[in-house]
Amino acid sequence: MSEFLLEMKGITKQFPGVRALDDVTFQVRPGEIHALVGENGAGKSTLMKVLSGFYPHGTYRGDIVINGEVQKFGNIAHSEEAGIAIIFQELALVPYMTIAENIYLGAELCKSRGVINWDRTFRETSRVLNEVGLKLSPGARVLDIGVGSQQLVEIAKALSKNARILILDEPTASLTETEAENLLNILQQLKQKGVTCIYISHRLAEVHKIADRITVLRDGKTICTDDKSAMPPDRMIRNMVGRELTMMYPHKERVPGETVLEVKNWTVRDPVTDDITCDNISFQARRGEILGIAGLMGAGRTELVMSLFGTGGRKQSGELFLEGRPVDVRNANDAIDAGIALVSEDRKRYGLVLGMDIKENSTLASLARISKFGVINKNEEIRLSDQYVRELRTKTPSLEQRAGNLSGGNQQKVVIAKWLLTRPKVLFLDEPTRGIDVGAKVEIYNIMNDLVDQGVVVVMVSSELPEVLGMSDRILAVHEGKIMADLPRAALSEEKVMYYATGGQ
Repeated sequence: MSEFLLEMKGITKQFPGVRALDDVTFQVRPGEIHALVGENGAGKSTLMKVLSGFYPHGTYRGDIVINGEVQKFGNIAHSEEAGIAIIFQELALVPYMTIAENIYLGAELCKSRGVINWDRTFRETSRVLNEVGLKLSPGARVLDIGVGSQQLVEIAKALSKNARILILDEPTASLTETEAENLLNILQQLKQKGVTCIYISHRLAEVHKIADRITVLRDGKTICTDDKSAMPPDRMIRNMVGRELTMMYPHKERVPGETVLEVKNWTVRDPVTDDITCDNISFQARRGEILGIAGLMGAGRTELVMSLFGTGGRKQSGELFLEGRPVDVRNANDAIDAGIALVSEDRKRYGLVLGMDIKENSTLASLARISKFGVINKNEEIRLSDQYVRELRTKTPSLEQRAGNLSGGNQQKVVIAKWLLTRPKVLFLDEPTRGIDVGAKVEIYNIMNDLVDQGVVVVMVSSELPEVLGMSDRILAVHEGKIMADLPRAALSEEKVMYYATGGQ
C-alpha cells in the first residue's frame, strides 16, 4: 500500500497563451494537514480545481490517484463521491436559505416520492454543526450569521458528504483574528478524527502554525515539499518567489510636508441601522507621508474612508478640506473630481468589472479624459492602460485579458492603475494586500513609496499590524468609530497600537 492517500502525478494544464500547471506532482498523506503555498498565479487554485473535478478529466494531462486507484472526475459531483470537498474563498451559500437547507442543497434527505424529511434534515444538520463546534439552530438563515460561522457551515456541508479530503482555499481571508484562530482549532480537531486537509493560504504564520507538511508551487511547477520543521518562513518565502526578500516592508525615511487632507468633526451613521460608525473624527494627512489607520474589525476604518469617498454611510456633520479648500463630497463622482481615490477592500465587488478586460477596467474612472462627445478614443485607452501595465509590472498576456482571469495581485494592480489615471491628490488604500502573495505585496509597497515620492498622499487601512507598522510614517488607532491616538513612527509598536485599538485611553 502507498503511504499517500492522494497523489497527483505529472499534472499539466494549459489555457490559451499560458501553461498554468507544468508537470506538477503533489502527494498527501492520510490524516495530515498539508499546506499548499505560492505566489498568485503559481497554480495553487488551478491544481485544486483539477483535483475537485471543476476542470474535468480530459482537459489536463496527468493522473489523480486516491488510495492507489486512478480517478477520472468528470465534474465536482464525481470528486465528492470519491470523498473530496472543496471550499472556495468566495463562499457558495444561499443567504436567504437556512443552514439546514444550505447543507443539504442538492442532496436533500427525502421520504418517498421526493418529499423532504425535515426531522432527519434538522437532526443531521445539528450533528455536523456539532462536529465543527457551531452552536446555531439549523433553522437560522445564513444571512443572519457572521462570516466566520458561514465558513464553518461550509465545512459542515463538506462533512455531511462524508468528505475524506477537505480543500480550503484562503479560508481565513475575510475572518477576524478570533474567528481565524477558532477555524484553525476546528481543523486540528477534524484531523484527530481522520479528516485530511489541503490548506491554501497567503498567511505564512498561519500556515506554519497548522501544517504538518508544506508544498511550494512557483510558476506552475512543484518547487519542493517538506515537513514544517524543515520549512521556516524565510525558506518558504525564498522558494515561493525565487529570491530573498530582505526588506519585506521597504519603508523610506521621509520628511512630511504641508497638510493636503484635513478632516474636522466627521460623524457618519450607518444608513440601515442608524448606528454611528464614525464619531466626531478629526485628523490631517500631509504630503510626503503614508498615514496608516489601524483598528479591530468593526472599528469603523472602512466606513471612514468610504464616507470620505462619498460612498459609505450618511454624513451627519463634519468638514473636509483638500489643500486648504473646503470640499463637499456627496458621491464618488464628487470625490474623483476633487482628487480623491479609493482602492476598496473588496476588489472583485467594488474595484473591478470582472467580465471586462484590463484596458476597459483601467480607464473606467477616467472616461471623460479619453472621450469626446461621448465617444471613447480607443487609441488613447490602449496607450494609457499599457503605460500603467508597464509601470506597475502587471503580468498579463495582453490588454484584452479579462480582469477575472488575473491573479489577485495583478487584479489589485489594475485597480490601482484605474485610480492613478484619475490623477488623485489623496489615495485611500483599504486592505491593499488582502489575499495576495508575499512577492506581490512587496510590489504594492514599492508602488506606495513611488506614489508618495510623486506627491500623492497615501492613507492605508490594514488589518495586518506588521504591515501597517512596517509601511506607515504615522498611525491613527481607531476604536468604535473614534480616533484613540495619533502615533508618530518613532513611537510605534504592536503593543501600543493594540492598546489604543482596543479602547485604551
